Amino acid sequence: MPHDISKILAEGLCAGCGGCAAVAPSAARMETDKDGFLRPRFSRELHPSEQFKLSRICPSVGQESLRRGRKLDPIWGPYVSAEIGFSNNKALRHRAASGGALSGFLISLIKSQQVDGVIHVTADPLNPLANVTTVSTSIRDIRGAAGSRYAPSSPLDILDSLRGGARRFAFVGKPCDVSALYALRQEDVEIARMVPILVSFFCAGVPSVQGGQDILRHMSVKPSDVAQFQHRAEGWPGRATATLKDGTQRSISYEESWGATLSKRVQHRCKLCADGSGVFADVVFADAWQSDAHGYPSFDDQPGQSLVLCRTQEGHSRVKAAQLSGHLDLSPYDLTALADVQPGQTRRRRVLLARLAALWLMGRPFPRYRGMGLWTMARRASVSDIVRNFGGMIRRASQRPVKEEGPC
Repeated sequence: MPHDISKILAEGLCAGCGGCAAVAPSAARMETDKDGFLRPRFSRELHPSEQFKLSRICPSVGQESLRRGRKLDPIWGPYVSAEIGFSNNKALRHRAASGGALSGFLISLIKSQQVDGVIHVTADPLNPLANVTTVSTSIRDIRGAAGSRYAPSSPLDILDSLRGGARRFAFVGKPCDVSALYALRQEDVEIARMVPILVSFFCAGVPSVQGGQDILRHMSVKPSDVAQFQHRAEGWPGRATATLKDGTQRSISYEESWGATLSKRVQHRCKLCADGSGVFADVVFADAWQSDAHGYPSFDDQPGQSLVLCRTQEGHSRVKAAQLSGHLDLSPYDLTALADVQPGQTRRRRVLLARLAALWLMGRPFPRYRGMGLWTMARRASVSDIVRNFGGMIRRASQRPVKEEGPC
């Protein structure tokens, strides 16, 4: 098991979660590398205790999911309840991604004083294509940050600065971010008290910030002319929209922005991910697309709606409170319908074991997963898919240079 974080960096396995900066804030700082991803830069050697803690929380070392008496779906993992819904605020439902259910839930937590703030990412004021970690403490903050951000983010990088006092926070992050924080809470009593609620969303991978630059080129827009950039604006699924400094706007469809552009810029670690659906979160939100006549997701513009998947009783109780207070409109959802409208998640889970086997055969490091259902999913893959993904990973690993990283 690759406990040496420098090896994870050298092999391109880093997820960019910011866990290094959370564990060793005096040594690690998250910076954008030449490929447009956030990676830790170290100013000193890590102490053995820091190395050990990082090996315990790093999602690229490994992840273990436990059922703990919950329902278990072979594709989507353990859960307590599955519902579909949206924000009861019509403006927020239209502005936010997926019907605003995530934003509506966060607003309910703030209004009911269940938390003092929400740790999440928002657009970098100095670079509209990039992200920064922030803490929202008001309804206005939450509404202003609504919408998907398809760019690198390291939301754990802020945790050390929030220590002290009695404040409580909800945390919103990618599945790998939540996995790292879930593990960190087992190692750090103060962090466990400080962040009682973990929220995630379905993630198809982290694209480089260069993906946003590709979108701007597609729009014939110079980065220096952009005042604001939204990956999914106004409606569902929404359009990638650049607002220029002169007030004009340029946009392209979701299929053009994600499907044809950003998906081609996803980092290496995401192609080895066993958890695109946030199995370590209390609550997970996702696009609950409508399907066409062939069962494939339809991206035609329509009123937004979200899957709301509660993975813990704690999450379920808080979602029910948001529904009772009028922030969310929810109804039961049959998880068996989700595989057809989230085909990318399903496909990656089926072939992941073949990809990991290829890396094992070549003696290259890879994340070690337990309780993630990889054998069950592999049995659902076709032989051709297994062979193609095994061979493809062999080829990519052979061509992939090992980077020099340090110090660590």
